[in-house]
Amino acid sequence: MPQQYSNLIRGAALAMATTLLMSLAAAATKYTAGFVSIEQIVLVQYCICTLMMLPWLGRKGFRALKTEKPWLHLIRGLSGWLCFYTYYLALNNIPLGEASLLRNAAPLMVPLLVLVWLQYRMPLLNWLPIVIGFLGIALVLKPDGSRLNPWHLAAVASCLLLSVSIVTTRVLALSEPTSRILFYYFALSALFSLPLALAGWQPVPLASVPLMIGISLSIWCTMWLYTKAYSYAKATVIAPISYFGVLFAGLLGWLFWQQVPDMISVIGAALVISGGIGSVWLGREKN
Repeated sequence: MPQQYSNLIRGAALAMATTLLMSLAAAATKYTAGFVSIEQIVLVQYCICTLMMLPWLGRKGFRALKTEKPWLHLIRGLSGWLCFYTYYLALNNIPLGEASLLRNAAPLMVPLLVLVWLQYRMPLLNWLPIVIGFLGIALVLKPDGSRLNPWHLAAVASCLLLSVSIVTTRVLALSEPTSRILFYYFALSALFSLPLALAGWQPVPLASVPLMIGISLSIWCTMWLYTKAYSYAKATVIAPISYFGVLFAGLLGWLFWQQVPDMISVIGAALVISGGIGSVWLGREKN
C-alpha cells in the first residue's frame, strides 16, 4: 500500500478513536459537573495531563522543549483551553447532542481560517456550504427563541476556538514532535485554569475523584490521538470525521438523560454536517 494511503488510513482511524473517546469524556463531564465546578474539572484535567507528560520530559530533558514556534504553541494552548472550558460550560446547561453538534461545527470554520491565514481569496462556490452550515446552526439555536439558551453561544464559541486549535495543531504537527506539542498545551492550559479554579474553589466529593481522574486520562488520550492524527492526514480528512461525535453524543444523551432532539434540530444538524463536509472538501487544496 502506498505510504500516502497508509497515512490516510492511520489518520482517519486515529480521528475516529479521538471522536469516540471525546464523546465518552463529555458525557462523564456532564455528569460530574453536577457535583464539582467546571473550573475545578478543567484544572484537574490539565494538571493530570501535564503530570502524564513528565516521564517523557524526564527521559528527554528540557532540551526537548526547545522550539522555534513559541507563539504558535501559545495560540494553540490558549485556544484549546478556552475551547474545552466553553464546551464544558455548554455541556452543563444544554443537551449533550446540541453542545456536541455546535462544537463540532468547527469544520465550517477551518477552510475559512486557513484561507484567511494564507491570504487567499476564497472562490464564490466555497461560500455555499458555509452558508448552508450556518443555516443549520441557526435552526439548532432556534431563531424563534423557543429553546434558545445563552449557553448555546458558549458552544458556538467553543466551535470557533476549536477551529483555531485544529489549524494550529496541523501547522505544528508538520515540524514539531507530538509530545512537545502536548506538553506545551497541557502545561499552558493548567496555568490558564488555575486562577478561575482557585477563585471559586469548593470541596470535592470523594466519589467524584475517580470520575475526574477518568476524564483527565481520557482527555490525555484524546489529545494524543488528535495531535497524532494531524501528523498523518490533513484537516480535510480529519475534520469531517469529527461529526461522528455528534452521533455518539446524541446516543449518550438519549441513553442517560433521555434527550431527544426535535425535527428542527435534526434538520439543522443535517445541514451543519453537510455544510461542514462540503466546506472542508472544497477547501482541500488549502488544508
